[in-house]
Amino acid sequence: MPASSTAALHDRALADLRFIRETMEQASVTTFSGWALMGVGLLAVVVGTLASLARTRERWLLLWIALAGVSVPLAALATARKSRAAGLPLASGPARKFGLCLAPAMIAGGLLTVVLARAGLWSLLPGLWLLVYGAGVVAGGAFSVRVVPVMGVGFMTLGACALLGPAGWGDLLLVAGFGGLHLVFGALIARQYGG
Repeated sequence: MPASSTAALHDRALADLRFIRETMEQASVTTFSGWALMGVGLLAVVVGTLASLARTRERWLLLWIALAGVSVPLAALATARKSRAAGLPLASGPARKFGLCLAPAMIAGGLLTVVLARAGLWSLLPGLWLLVYGAGVVAGGAFSVRVVPVMGVGFMTLGACALLGPAGWGDLLLVAGFGGLHLVFGALIARQYGG
């Protein structure tokens, strides 16, 4: 074999090994901030309690939308901070992949929320939100540590319970998901994956 072919093959093998190593390193790191997830969980417990006391379904919906409006920037800022601290690129790393997987589920959930609210099918909203958020987290979690898609499955399970169970379970399951699961998995991520 000519020396130039051997050198090219060697360079290609090194590049392949570098790619494999970087992929494995990214799979063992999460840019999710466990602290931010716990913050979102605490906010969800408060908002869920207030929402369950709301006099109208419209106020109930506004409270949950306000929570989403606060939670998304909180999680995004914490993710950016953790990515920078870990030396991971935000625009091309795991955070970007996660966001690209989560966004379609959130857009679908938002559109279905409008449709179901217009139709007066309020009792379906908790199940819908838990299910689509969980599906987005499972998909995005494919580019993260194992605990992330497991959290997504937990949300999907609660969503199925909300859709198939009694309508009165909706508020409790929303708090259990957006409050409880974020608190539990946020604590796991903070402890095991550096904040």
